[in-house]
Amino acid sequence: METVGWDVSLSETVDAGIERATAALKEEGFGILTRVDVHKAFSEKLGKDFRPYVILGACNPSLAYRALEKRPEAGLLLPCNVVVEEAGPGRCVVRVVNPAEMMKPGGLDQDPDLAAVGKEADAKLRRVVEKLRTA
Repeated sequence: METVGWDVSLSETVDAGIERATAALKEEGFGILTRVDVHKAFSEKLGKDFRPYVILGACNPSLAYRALEKRPEAGLLLPCNVVVEEAGPGRCVVRVVNPAEMMKPGGLDQDPDLAAVGKEADAKLRRVVEKLRTA
């Protein structure tokens, strides 16, 4: 069984990690549709302190279009989440979802057209991870 996502540790702040992740995603045709500041939400809604933790909802429009045109329920798996969280002073971890694993529920990976979209998304997101690891 594959992992649900890939982790990259960076010697950077969360904000710098978000910038690097966003740039690497953009190079692969992804834009950021949503940004959830979990730290802020927990503070405001629960009165709880939580480490800086941001969920980015990344979307590659052409891949999303192909998937949704074929199977509307594929929207339940969109966007592709990327998490950037503080791992200590001046350090963060970027976590990138594994689209192949996300497609397994409901058997979406068994549809040849969706499997092709998933394979392309997988390749693009693996390149994002490699860019983060080598930059």
